[in-house]
Amino acid sequence: MATLEECRAALGRLVEQFDEIDEESRAKHVVERTVSCRISDLDVMFYGRLHHGGLDPFDQTPPADGRPADVKLTITSDDLIALVDGELDLARALLGGRVKIDASFGDLLRLRRLL
Repeated sequence: MATLEECRAALGRLVEQFDEIDEESRAKHVVERTVSCRISDLDVMFYGRLHHGGLDPFDQTPPADGRPADVKLTITSDDLIALVDGELDLARALLGGRVKIDASFGDLLRLRRLL
């Protein structure tokens, strides 16, 4: 099981990776969405925001408006690190039940094109 700090670092790398996506692709596929990432084995939640400018850094502070996230990800700490490091394929992880994403079908299609 990975530590909370390792998960924070992995989410930071995810933000950096997202920043590497060219502006044209982001403009084409990104719609502003709030994102939550629940690390199930650590029982901790991180929150972020996806927008045309990129992906904001994840934080443990829930959004001030109290609304639930538009895209909800549930994953174990080890799988989060493997996913961000490219050692775990998102599609296989979803099909195998290792990653759960609660989002609209349209959001899933957009995210698939970006990841």
